[in-house]
Amino acid sequence: MVAWAAVLAVPFSGCGGDEVLGPGISVSEELPGGFAWILPEGFPAPRVPDGEVMSAEKVELGRHLFYDRRLSGNETQSCASCHQQDRAFTDGRPVGVGSTGMHHPRNSMSLANVGYQPVLNWANPNETRLAHQALTPLFGEDPVELGMSARELELLERLRGEPRYQELFPAAFPDRSDPFSVETVTRALAAFQRTFVSGETPVDRYRRGDRSALSEAARLGQSLFFSERLECFHCHGGLGFTGTFDFAGKSAPEVEFHNNGLYNIDGEGGYPPQNTGLHEFTQRPEDMGRFKAPSLRNIALTAPYMHDGSIATLDEVLDHYAAGGRTLSSGPFSGDGSANPHKSGFVKGFTLTATERAAVLEFLRSLTDSAFVTDPRFANPWPTASAGGGR
Repeated sequence: MVAWAAVLAVPFSGCGGDEVLGPGISVSEELPGGFAWILPEGFPAPRVPDGEVMSAEKVELGRHLFYDRRLSGNETQSCASCHQQDRAFTDGRPVGVGSTGMHHPRNSMSLANVGYQPVLNWANPNETRLAHQALTPLFGEDPVELGMSARELELLERLRGEPRYQELFPAAFPDRSDPFSVETVTRALAAFQRTFVSGETPVDRYRRGDRSALSEAARLGQSLFFSERLECFHCHGGLGFTGTFDFAGKSAPEVEFHNNGLYNIDGEGGYPPQNTGLHEFTQRPEDMGRFKAPSLRNIALTAPYMHDGSIATLDEVLDHYAAGGRTLSSGPFSGDGSANPHKSGFVKGFTLTATERAAVLEFLRSLTDSAFVTDPRFANPWPTASAGGGR
């Protein structure tokens, strides 16, 4: 077993002196702009891009925009339609469905701790800034998500017409003579999402010394998770329970992509055409099927699983890894994923007793942050009957 402390050890810096608010919660105000990060104990602040300054006003504007259906062409969806707080900012669907009904080829990723992600989306190594990433759901055409392509001026006029925004935009961008722009919209959305910090789980409380936080079964599951026998921690380790992680003061971000043997449609490692992973950007054969390993924080709330939502339950996920990859015996994507030549060496298969299997699942459920998914700071600020209300 790998020692828990060694797996989570991170040289935290950039947090300054903290004011303790409650169990495991602290505030740091020693950052540019004086923004008060509310962080779990032991968490560094997310890295803020050069030239950007966090402010409470910018975050509050972003919160309103995140839940505003006026950001979609037909005013039926908001960002929160695919990223719902009670599901750790996912949507419960296998793949995202846009405002016009078009299906996305990928599952909606959780936004918990997205501010610590140096690379965004499932497999795009070039998407590194939240403000830039917001342009894709807003204006993308293949697939259509919010459906505002070529309607930028219409979007801004909608926002200007809302009385709340007449106060929120100038407060968030006081240096602008006209604060209404696509740039300020995306920067505010990014600021709000950076505050989605999740780190108050039973596992975190146990790590901080509360030995009653985890059941005996969860403790056994933790030992198995961090063992060389199961290998889970290699791709889902560290503070974020993912191999892709960054924070303020870190010398360099960690970025990892993995092929986990989900498909092997041609016997040579092939993946479905719309979901080839990192290969789509590099065209290197060895990158076929390589995707970012998502964080396992709040994993019990974010079903279905995998980049395409093709595995329905955590129990089935465990089956997949126990087999060393998935075998599909029929259909257009049939093949033996365990024989995928590009598969990660950490996905080698294992055997569990019934007791051990239940323990691993109990540990994964202990990564649920109930406070995060009910925190009013992240909730919909609009009356549900208004144009901005609902999802």
